[in-house]
Amino acid sequence: QVHLVESGGGSVQAGDTLRLSCVAIAYSGNFQCMSWFRQASGKEREWVGTIFTLSGSTYYDNSVLGRSTISQDNDKKTMHLQMHNLTPEDSAMYYCAAEPATSTSCPLGWTEGYKSWGQGTQVTVSS
Repeated sequence: QVHLVESGGGSVQAGDTLRLSCVAIAYSGNFQCMSWFRQASGKEREWVGTIFTLSGSTYYDNSVLGRSTISQDNDKKTMHLQMHNLTPEDSAMYYCAAEPATSTSCPLGWTEGYKSWGQGTQVTVSS
């Protein structure tokens, strides 16, 4: 299991932009993929998007497509999520998850498929 730490959450106004980060602590291996999920109060955890670390290819849920960008640092151990034009519906705890390169495939939006999760960073958007 990899130690993942998210940061960058906070309280913002509708229409603002926020940049979240996820870093793998003391991990010498590589990742198959890294993903962002979010969970609003009283709701199930939902997939936001994924980056395949080797190719840099990214995939997004329709709810954030067109106003979000997932990127990674050159070390491929740090992932970012930049979201524009935030709305109150974006308020949630945001989690990152990662799948090691030794895995045969990336779980993408399948929550149960990930072995490593961060503790989350809270995003609150006020109207």
